[in-house]
Amino acid sequence: MEYDKDKVDDMVLALLYLTLHDDNRAWKGHDWDALNRLHEKDMIGDPVGKAKSVWLTDEGLRRSRELFMQHFTRETRATT
Repeated sequence: MEYDKDKVDDMVLALLYLTLHDDNRAWKGHDWDALNRLHEKDMIGDPVGKAKSVWLTDEGLRRSRELFMQHFTRETRATT
């Protein structure tokens, strides 16, 4: 099956915001290919390792919040 990997990456990044803890860490229980692509896009730290969470870069944290607010809330205000 062919699919838009960028859209999947956006949704995974938005869901990382849902599990955010310790300021910029999120649980990494998502598709490994998507996590690797997000790492390549400099949105998250390297997901490979024993840690159960991954850290989000400043840009990743900003984009994660933006996507979460856009797709999973009922708020209509602009995000920053």
